[in-house]
Amino acid sequence: MKNVYTLVLLLISLAAFSQETEKTENNDLKLSQLPYYSYGKGLGMTSADSIFQLNIRFRMQNRLSIMSNEDEKTKYEGEIRRLRLRFDGYVGNPKFLYVIQLSFAPKDMGTAKEGESINIIRDAALTYRPNQHWSFIFGQTKLPGNRQRINSSGALQLTDRSINNAKFNIDRDFGIQAYYLNEDKNKFGYNIKTAVTTGRGRNWTGTENDSYALTGRIELFPFGSFTDNGAYFEGDIKREAVPKLMLASTFSHNNNAERSQGQTGDKLLEPKSFNSLMFDGILKYNGWSAMVSYMNRTLSDPITYTVANDLSEPYSYVFSGYGTDYQLSYLFPNNYEIIGRFSSQKVKDDLHRQINLPHTMEYTLGVTKYLWEHTFKLQAEVTYDKLNFYQGNSKNNLYFRFQFEIGI
Repeated sequence: MKNVYTLVLLLISLAAFSQETEKTENNDLKLSQLPYYSYGKGLGMTSADSIFQLNIRFRMQNRLSIMSNEDEKTKYEGEIRRLRLRFDGYVGNPKFLYVIQLSFAPKDMGTAKEGESINIIRDAALTYRPNQHWSFIFGQTKLPGNRQRINSSGALQLTDRSINNAKFNIDRDFGIQAYYLNEDKNKFGYNIKTAVTTGRGRNWTGTENDSYALTGRIELFPFGSFTDNGAYFEGDIKREAVPKLMLASTFSHNNNAERSQGQTGDKLLEPKSFNSLMFDGILKYNGWSAMVSYMNRTLSDPITYTVANDLSEPYSYVFSGYGTDYQLSYLFPNNYEIIGRFSSQKVKDDLHRQINLPHTMEYTLGVTKYLWEHTFKLQAEVTYDKLNFYQGNSKNNLYFRFQFEIGI
């Protein structure tokens, strides 16, 4: 751990004394496709012979939450929700790009467990980009899943992703990805993204097995691409002059997964194979933004018992079912934005009846003030959850959040 912090401080000090230089157009174009929001250029340096480039960025989310759950005392929580450092650039040739992203907030790193390392590394990947269409990625980074998951958490309108993204989406993984990008500003375009990965998630330290994940995604842009890669951030902060639409679908098969949600979740008593299917769409025009998504995870036998149908003994399950999200927003000329979101989540019948996992409906209303687009903003939201259990009882939860984000 000490060595990691020493390396981070050394790199920051080195870049602080260097002059920011312009990137090549080729490098900028590719880096805009990586899974984070980019407004400025960060703090950069390029070697005198132009064969090495390093760019440093950081971002921080500080959050205050007030939670009022039914039959529980009101809770207050203040936390650094996310604290990230990111390094990117190229070595030797702008066609060979690298990205490293480290996380330092407690919830980003996860809970330390015996025999497992702390999850500091989020992204560590090398990309070969021979031309403007093709990209080949090797290493650990986000899989091409649902749009809200691909988008950086710093590019969200609300303080966090939906409950369905938290439960049904695919996440970071280690492997090989190949993208064919064919967007056009003023006419029909499309992207095809594929991945062959371990299926075990980031920084896996368990035993080796025959697990793997196969993922494919297609994105369609009927009216041309969004302004400044607007499909990669929420809200119409560019105020599209003409309607822009993206329609997309992802399919992923995880073979012999060892975690309850594939790349994330609790460890399973025995490996399980399952499929994930996702559809999502984005429409932006003149300050208005609308998003819709559907995602599911399917398998025939999600529950593993130590003793058949005995919940008093250890058991595990794959979180399966389906969910839908609807999100609508309007950005006023003074850069205040109002956002509404409704999410519905239905768990698989076996989980609902036998383990009593609830079906959930969630209603969220938020207000965001953009001071410097998504890189410096203030956010406030109130969310109401209604949980319906198999026995017929329900539970109502309410929380309020205030958050600010700042980064370069």
